[in-house]
Order: sequence, then structure tokens, then C-alpha cells
Amino acid sequence: METRVEFFFDLSSPWTCLAFHNLPAVLDRTGAGAIYRPILVGGVFNAVNPAVYAAREQADNRKLDHSWKILKDWARLASVPMNFPSQWHPAKSIAAMRFCTALEDDQPALVRFARAAFASYFDRQENLDDPAVLIAVADAEGLDGGAIAEAAVSDAVKARLRANTDEVIARGGYGSPTIFVDRDDMYFGNDQLPLVEAALKRTPR
Repeated sequence: METRVEFFFDLSSPWTCLAFHNLPAVLDRTGAGAIYRPILVGGVFNAVNPAVYAAREQADNRKLDHSWKILKDWARLASVPMNFPSQWHPAKSIAAMRFCTALEDDQPALVRFARAAFASYFDRQENLDDPAVLIAVADAEGLDGGAIAEAAVSDAVKARLRANTDEVIARGGYGSPTIFVDRDDMYFGNDQLPLVEAALKRTPR
């Protein structure tokens, strides 16, 4: 299976949660493989998309208010529990994304952890910023949460997460999830997955 998709993601994004759950069906239908790349979406916003913060603070933001309804509609369509927003929103997600980065070289483990972490935050409304929660999530997936937590605070993992974030910015990304097909064909968000599938069905470059 040729790896044609790069999925840059942050666990704190509800739209990323949906895309993460919907992408495997796209991969199955197209026979493509994917690699999952942890980033800090806050770092992306700070660098190239600060309007996100202004929109959150706007008192009567009809587009934002309507987006919560659309989010629930997409979640219902994908059969993904979406108890959001919670008291922990917005999450900083630094600890969570360092956990993911510590697992990046073991893609199956990363996918298992990320799937469980999404459920922790968007279904059970647990605190994504609490290392104890992250350790428990990892342990429940048969991973060594304590060892991951130790690796997550290493300089190497911190540097790798920064490098991933800088890379997606340099390649044109402006949020999470940012999805690339065949290296330079960029898509954004859950609602663009049909375009990702169409691109994958075309002849590889």
C-alpha cells in the first residue's frame, strides 16, 4: 500500500476528530496509505491564522454559532459521539500532542492512542491537558502510558513537534487537519475528504 496521504493533526480540534474517523474509509476505498503527523494547531494559528482567536471572542458570531450545529450534523452522519464544547474547551493540547509525537515512529500505536484520546475529549469530556488523563488513555489501549509520558517531555520530542508544526506552516497549512495527497496537493478539514478521495483516485503523480 503506497503512502500517499499525510494527515497533520491536533487532538483539540473537533473537525479533526471527525476527519480522523472518516479518513480510513477513504483509504480503504482508494487503496492508499497514510502517515499521521502531530502538530500544535495553536502554533499554526499564532503564525498564520490569528483571526481564529478574534472570531472566538466576537459576541455575535453567527458563522461560529452555526458551525456548532453543522459539527453535530457531521458527527451524527459519521456516528461519532460529539459532546462538545466542554468545560475544558479550548484545550492547549501541548501535553497531548507531545504524547502523539512520542508515538509518531510507531504509527499503529499513534493511531490507537489518538482514537482513544479523541473519545476521551469529545465523548467523555475529559481534560486533554491533564497528563494523568493521557496516561490512563494510553494504558487503556495497552500502551505504556508512563513511558510515553516520560518520552513526551524529552527535548527530542519537543523539537520534533515544533518541526512538524513549522513544516505544515511552510507547506501552506493554516489549521487542523491539514491533509496532503502526493506531497503537495493540500486539503483542509473533514468536509474536504471527498476531494481527497477524488485526488487519490486520479493517477498518482
